[in-house]
Amino acid sequence: MAVAAAIVCTASLAACSGDDGGTPELIWYINPDAGGQEAVAEACSNDDYTISVQVLPQDSSQQRIQLARRLAAGDPAIDLMSLDPPFTAEFANAGYLAEIPQEMQDAFREQAFESAATAATWEDELVVAPFWSNTQVLWYRKSFVEKAGIDMEQPVSWDQIIQAASDNDGTIGVQANKYEGYSVWINALISGAGGDIATETEKGVDAQIDIASDAGLEAARVIEELAASDAAPPDLSVSNEGTAGATFGGDQGSFLVNWTYIWGNYGDDRLGDDIGFARYPQTVEGEESRPPYGGIGIGVSSASDNEEEAVAALECLTSPENQGLNAELTGNMPSSEAGYEVQAVKDLFPPELIALFQESLEAAAPRTVSPYWSDMSGAIQSTWHPPSAVDQETPEQSRSFIEEILKGESLL
Repeated sequence: MAVAAAIVCTASLAACSGDDGGTPELIWYINPDAGGQEAVAEACSNDDYTISVQVLPQDSSQQRIQLARRLAAGDPAIDLMSLDPPFTAEFANAGYLAEIPQEMQDAFREQAFESAATAATWEDELVVAPFWSNTQVLWYRKSFVEKAGIDMEQPVSWDQIIQAASDNDGTIGVQANKYEGYSVWINALISGAGGDIATETEKGVDAQIDIASDAGLEAARVIEELAASDAAPPDLSVSNEGTAGATFGGDQGSFLVNWTYIWGNYGDDRLGDDIGFARYPQTVEGEESRPPYGGIGIGVSSASDNEEEAVAALECLTSPENQGLNAELTGNMPSSEAGYEVQAVKDLFPPELIALFQESLEAAAPRTVSPYWSDMSGAIQSTWHPPSAVDQETPEQSRSFIEEILKGESLL
């Protein structure tokens, strides 16, 4: 694809709109990465428009705040934006996202994994184009499971790995600090038990809060069991993706739930042939797990002066070829099965791990799609933290607090 010469235009001003007869410049606000989105922007620049990038803060909540403030003010300098799934419904409900034509919605939905399409949908409309998708798998040390006598060719449950680690001087890496990663774990546990944190989210603050269901009790039981066991790492209450990886790589490493990048950190060098991988653990033995879902969708600002061009650009930006280009440069995997067919993506991981990623994405559980997810997540973190305090009363306490937060009766 021909790459047009870039037009000089600062992000603090309205994006160049071609009023002088020149080629419009689309400004794409991206989350930080290793250059994948910038390369895709260059690949999709053409004679009709060029695309340049502006990098958002590293922290996802700060990304949300920066974008929301500017979009609420009607700032036309944002044409395209990379959005974390938890913020998609919030931005769509607020009217910040331009409408995607139905035929494009249908094409994006058909192309994407079901979990990616679900995370990109609000009130039956696909409001962002799925770009890359991430999921968690169960990483394990082969030497440890051999010692513990576990057959990892069969599905395993949280109960099984907690027991195995406890009996064999192992520790399990999870994300249980008071942050979004802990909500991701709780959501996966509840979904894996057949439940939801909330339903009827189109009712806004009057959504049905379901966290105190039998599934919520199962999630609390698993967390309580791990926290009280010898398998809990000493830093459980402050553990995140990075510390959990360090736990896994240590002398007592046994199991780890974490995202796809772990292979790049440990698979080739530090652990070599000792690292294995399997489907995310079952919350309830015998019932299929619902691995966590993460990723990025690309939305168009409804305040953009170049809305037509920006919507048209979505097709190129999220094409399987460019999903593959982004994956090659960043390790952030495609949101579509076709993206996995790009040879550079196939070369990133062993074939059986590629197959596990795709299987996990088909079964993955996005977080509750609600404009109020940030409030729900904050209330969950407040009532489920620290993990050592979680018990069978926690889900009901959480349900009550979420409802109070949504109705303005309490503050986070």
